[in-house]
Amino acid sequence: MTSNADSGRPSGKRVVGSLGGQSSLWLRLLALSAAAAAAATALTCVIAAFMNGGQGALSAAFGAALVMLFFGISLLIGHFVGRNNPSGAVGLFVATYFIKVVGFAVVLFVLGAPEWLHARWFLIGAVVTVVFWQAAEIYGFSKARLQIYNDPSEPKGGPDVSA
Repeated sequence: MTSNADSGRPSGKRVVGSLGGQSSLWLRLLALSAAAAAAATALTCVIAAFMNGGQGALSAAFGAALVMLFFGISLLIGHFVGRNNPSGAVGLFVATYFIKVVGFAVVLFVLGAPEWLHARWFLIGAVVTVVFWQAAEIYGFSKARLQIYNDPSEPKGGPDVSA
């Protein structure tokens, strides 16, 4: 009995641990998340400009830029550490989160809020960016093919062809 059904795309063409053609899951997540956040930020800035002029749009963009910088640092650290120690990347990813929170808090308290900053649009821009960035990261992680188990090694003398 034969089938005329298409067998589909052959398996094994994608590298485990990567997404698409890029070699680093972390860089792919950075690009995907930044694109989603930038699109959401652009829409937020248009709404802010309509409601509160340039001050609102600039404030929303500033809040979004801080969030993107905050999350982008983590993904870059994951990329650079993940090349040499993939299992240690997630641990360092979490550790840098704490350092960034403290660092950004110190910077914001020392510098204070600029006079031109519209607090409501700053917060809205930051929250919208967090939501879209996280949604894109979750989507990217869900599409990633991460190797959980070690592949079995071939027995000495090559593969068993007797079966």
